[in-house]
Amino acid sequence: MGLSFLVYPGAHHTRFHHALGSMHLMVQAIRVLRFKKIAITEKEEQGLLAAILLHDIGHGPFSHALEHHLVLKNNHETISLRFMEELNKEFNGALTTAIEIFKGKYPKKFLNQLVSSQLDMDRLDYLKRDSFYTGVTEGNISSERMITMLNVFEGELVVEEKGIYSVEKFLMARRFMYWQVYLHKTSLVAEQLLIKLIKRAKDLISDGDNLPCSKALSYFLFRNGNAEFNEETLSQFALLDDVDLLSALKAWQSHPDFILSKISSMLLNRNLLEIKIKNKPIEENKVAEKEQWVKANFCIQDNELDYFVFSGEISNMAYNQKRQNINILRKNEKLTDVAKASDHLNLKALSKTVTKYYVCYPKESV
Repeated sequence: MGLSFLVYPGAHHTRFHHALGSMHLMVQAIRVLRFKKIAITEKEEQGLLAAILLHDIGHGPFSHALEHHLVLKNNHETISLRFMEELNKEFNGALTTAIEIFKGKYPKKFLNQLVSSQLDMDRLDYLKRDSFYTGVTEGNISSERMITMLNVFEGELVVEEKGIYSVEKFLMARRFMYWQVYLHKTSLVAEQLLIKLIKRAKDLISDGDNLPCSKALSYFLFRNGNAEFNEETLSQFALLDDVDLLSALKAWQSHPDFILSKISSMLLNRNLLEIKIKNKPIEENKVAEKEQWVKANFCIQDNELDYFVFSGEISNMAYNQKRQNINILRKNEKLTDVAKASDHLNLKALSKTVTKYYVCYPKESV
C-alpha cells in the first residue's frame, strides 16, 4: 500500500497478509475447478500454491512507491523470479513447476491465469483486503462468489455466464480503488517525495557524503545502477523493508543538507506539499510561479527546484481488452469478452485509459 496509511490509518497490512490471502483463494479455486472435472495434478497444485505465495516477494520497501528507484532496471516481477530461482536451488528443484507457471511457460495456460491475469487470485485478494483495511467500501467484492463462477474452456480460464454481474462489480471496484486509494492525491505526493528523497540521498553519496542508514539500504544507495543484479544484491535486497527507510528518515531530518532534511521532515511529520489534480496538462506559467517562490524562500539552486515543485500525470484503466481478456462462457459454449457481454454501458468505458495531471508545490507558496 506504499504510503497510503497517511490517508487511511488502517492501511498497515503487509504483503505477507496478502500472500497468505492469495494462497487461501488459490486453494478454493483449485477445489472449485476440480469439482468441475478440470484436471489439476498434485504437482500442479503445489506449483500453483508456491507461485501465488511468492508472486510478490520481489517488492521492496513501501511497495510500488520505490520500484525502479532503489533497484534500477529490475521490476518486482523480475526480482520475484530471481528469489524463486534461488529457492529452487536450495530445495533441489521443488519450485520448477511453480516457476514455469509464474513465467507463463507451463503447457496449461489457465494455471498461469490463476496467478497472473486480469482476474487472478492476486487481484481477488488485494481488492477485498485493501477495501477492508482502508474502509473504502466501494472496493468490496465477493471473492468467493467470483471463484465459484470460474471454469476452464479450451485450456483457458473463463467465467460462467451467471457470473457476469460479479465480474462487472469487480471491474467497477477496481476503478474506484485506483482513484480513491492507490492514486489518492495525498498518497501520490508522499510517494513522489519519497522517490525524490532517495534521489537526493544517492546524489549526496556520489559527492562523498556518508549518510547514516542501515547496511542494506546503504548497499543500494551506493550501488551503481548499471551493476549486475547478482546473488549478493539479492541477499541485500532480502534484508530491506520499510523500517530501513523510516529509520533513515529519522536520521536524515537533522542532516545539514537542506533538501534531504526538509523532505525527511515533511514525510515524518505529514507536512507534505500541496497537490492539485486537473483533467488538463498543467500550465507552464503556473509551475514557473511556484518555482520562483521556492527560489526566493529556499536556499537551493535552479537545478534543485524540482525537489519541491514538479508536475506529472497519472492514469487508470480498470480493464484492458488487449491483454488476457476476461471471457464469459455462454450456455451455448461460445466465448464473449466481458465488455461486450455486459449490459453495463460503463464497462466499455473502463477499457479506455483515463489520464489526469498533477502539480505539487510548497503549501506556504499558496
